[in-house]
Amino acid sequence: MMTMMKQWNRQRRHQPLALAVGALAALLVVGLISPQRIAMAQTAQGESTARTQVLNTGGGQALIDPADTVLLLLDHQSGLFQTVKDISVTELRANTAALAKLATVLKIPVITTASEPNGPNGPLMPEIHQLAPHAVYVPRKGEISSWDNEDFVNAVRATGRKTLVIAGVWTSVCVMFPALDAKAAGFKVYAVIDASGDPSEMVSRTTLARFTQAGVVPTSTNAVISETYRTWNRPEAAELGKLLTIVAPNYTAVIESFQKAQDVIKAQEKK
Repeated sequence: MMTMMKQWNRQRRHQPLALAVGALAALLVVGLISPQRIAMAQTAQGESTARTQVLNTGGGQALIDPADTVLLLLDHQSGLFQTVKDISVTELRANTAALAKLATVLKIPVITTASEPNGPNGPLMPEIHQLAPHAVYVPRKGEISSWDNEDFVNAVRATGRKTLVIAGVWTSVCVMFPALDAKAAGFKVYAVIDASGDPSEMVSRTTLARFTQAGVVPTSTNAVISETYRTWNRPEAAELGKLLTIVAPNYTAVIESFQKAQDVIKAQEKK
């Protein structure tokens, strides 16, 4: 009798496990939790890692994807330029212009805005819309952060893209506030530091620290250009060279020396 009771208790202890195993087997049979369905569920939840420009080597996986990118140029206003001390205004404007031209060549959407262009902060620098005629300007109603303006956020979301490359003046305010909120909203955010400006070096360093703590990626104009182009083996290679001469003027000498060497070779071949 004691033996029968022990067997019965043992069966009761293992019954839940047996039922669980049976249920799991049944689910696998009907394919409800197959690896394919798990992958489909992740894709439906926006967790797909599929990207353009990713090579078989894995190259490009961690880089900016131009097909998923929006360029946000915020508050590059003439009045604010006069307060910038961490970078020369000439360099700041040149780098911002290079980003605008890059967006045109690669067909990257551009959204611009200004807090109050009729006030002391002044109008936007004209080079942006001259070099990126497809850029969309979104007026604000005085909000300091563009992410507090519903029209601006709707314009960003309407692109369907999830990578934001942001530059603006000031870096610590006009770039940082929307960058932090966009990051919190699920966007991947890059801050182009040398196409932005702050009132002092101290302010700029503090801003960089806050960016990195929040997961906003600090970057530079030449990095964005090279990261989105990825290769010289493309029809727009000459445009890439021109853009690099803007952000690195000494690169002009590299091109000139190369061109001279090519001219010499051609002249010798004709003899």
